[in-house]
Amino acid sequence: MRPLQKNDVFHAISHPARRTILVLLKGGEKPASELVEPFGMSFAAISQHLKILKKAELVSEKRNGRQRIYRLHPKPLRNVSTWVDEFEAFWNSKLDALAEHLNRKHGKKKR
Repeated sequence: MRPLQKNDVFHAISHPARRTILVLLKGGEKPASELVEPFGMSFAAISQHLKILKKAELVSEKRNGRQRIYRLHPKPLRNVSTWVDEFEAFWNSKLDALAEHLNRKHGKKKR
């Protein structure tokens, strides 16, 4: 297993605040000030979360005068989706096998 990298998408989405930031940006570009409001955290704390999201290439930043505007880039999340899909297929096959086993067992009791 490879060590977790600081620019890793999985690392970036590991914190609830960063996941919430991604949800907020789903609606479109937002200035940093709008991203701070919902959290009750300092601007510095949110800036650190945004820095991690930028390293993972999940968000980009542009300057508009003194304001920083953030935008979502969801493409890196495909890696997460692919990884989750692999486990979904694994568990679906296990659950199907369990259902088949229980149906056979239940069918034997009826006789």
